Amino acid sequence: MSDHTDETGARTENHDQAVPEKYAAFMRSGWGDRELDLPAHPVASWAAARRARLAEMFPDERLVIPSGGFKVRSNDTDYRFRPETAHTHLTGNQTSDAVLVIEGGESTLFARPRSSRETDEFFRDRQYGELWAGRRPSLGELSDSLGIATRHIDELDGALGGSAKTRVLRGVDAALDKQVAEDAGRDQDLARVLSELRLVKDAWELDELAHACDITTLGFEDSVREWDRVLEYGERWVEGTFFRRARAMGNDIGYDSIVGGGRHATTLHWIENSGPIDPGTLVLLDMGAEASSLYTADVTRTLPVDGRFTSLQRDLYTAVLNAQQAGLDAVRPGAHFRDPHHAAMDVLAHALGDLGLLPCSVEEALAPDSKVYARWTLHSTSHMLGMDVHDCAVAAPEVYPEGPLAEGMVLTVEPGLYFQEDDLLVPEELRGIGIRIEDDVVVTADGSRNLSAALPRDPDEIEAWMGALRDGR
Repeated sequence: MSDHTDETGARTENHDQAVPEKYAAFMRSGWGDRELDLPAHPVASWAAARRARLAEMFPDERLVIPSGGFKVRSNDTDYRFRPETAHTHLTGNQTSDAVLVIEGGESTLFARPRSSRETDEFFRDRQYGELWAGRRPSLGELSDSLGIATRHIDELDGALGGSAKTRVLRGVDAALDKQVAEDAGRDQDLARVLSELRLVKDAWELDELAHACDITTLGFEDSVREWDRVLEYGERWVEGTFFRRARAMGNDIGYDSIVGGGRHATTLHWIENSGPIDPGTLVLLDMGAEASSLYTADVTRTLPVDGRFTSLQRDLYTAVLNAQQAGLDAVRPGAHFRDPHHAAMDVLAHALGDLGLLPCSVEEALAPDSKVYARWTLHSTSHMLGMDVHDCAVAAPEVYPEGPLAEGMVLTVEPGLYFQEDDLLVPEELRGIGIRIEDDVVVTADGSRNLSAALPRDPDEIEAWMGALRDGR
């Protein structure tokens, strides 16, 4: 957990006690052996096809994609490791300090395997030692599980020599970045291709995203079942409740949960989650579970704290719901990626016009050189979704976000209305209200399918759903 090493190379802490040689020798002997139960990974054949496709795009070149290492949270404490998305997409591997090398159509995973019981690392190293951090898989176990050839990470240096043209996914492994001379244009092109490879999801990925949405639905239900506790402890209770479900059934949360009670709902990325949940207000819940495969959901619901919408809350909520439905209806193969956004914003701009808030006509407000309506809508309606919550972010702009939708793409549709508490251009009764509705949709051959449809969106259905969960039904 720190960079401090002793004379043996083991990572230790400055408060560790000295280790006499007799104790070290005793610890290096007398251990039995055991195998990890690592079944064949269901992604293995899919990942192999992805690697083959990537290799065909860069013939006669060496491609280097690392998984990354631990990141310091504070002093000698690391964050829980989460591998680089592109690496895991191509291998299924989730161990740290690994590097995928593709060359000549062949793929090799250079990995840091289990600690040898004949070294001090086994019992002294806080980052990799088995007695500190748990048993890492052996090279053979990794190879059998992932269906890929493996070699020890210490052999990577030799594999990176020679005259082969080499592209590296930069910014993931600092030591690797220093080891291989950078060619900014070529390396950036690799990052672009790796991002674009994830735009269209295969059948296995779609199942994993659906699973993440199912876990997310359960997390929302858990939160409402504990509504009395939510009222007592506020935003923190929802955050903790949802996290418990995400960890129990998946890997983690896909991003920091947003639990915005009352005026906090108008802060788009309110992740402090330290405020109260007050009766009479709305609470915006933007939360997504990350499955064990690292595919994540990204879902938002805005709920009435009292279990029933007031007339004003219902009117505003319905405006956002209508906008979202217009966005959902615009998702289809061949449509421009921004079509759902334009459809949703057209609805919201007209709603703002009906409220008398626009300083001009709706048509003028919607004009590209104006967009004054966006004072109250703030953000785009969609982004790609996958292993990253904002997936495929390094794609060429003409492909995404300026390109067409295609069957197999997964995106969010999430319009919102936000009236800041200090906005003097809106009536006082609107100030401090934020509403967003978000679902995860896959583009199908003839339209789209809502992966998160199990969570109600209709206001009547939301009220009935909350009532049933709070009553224990």
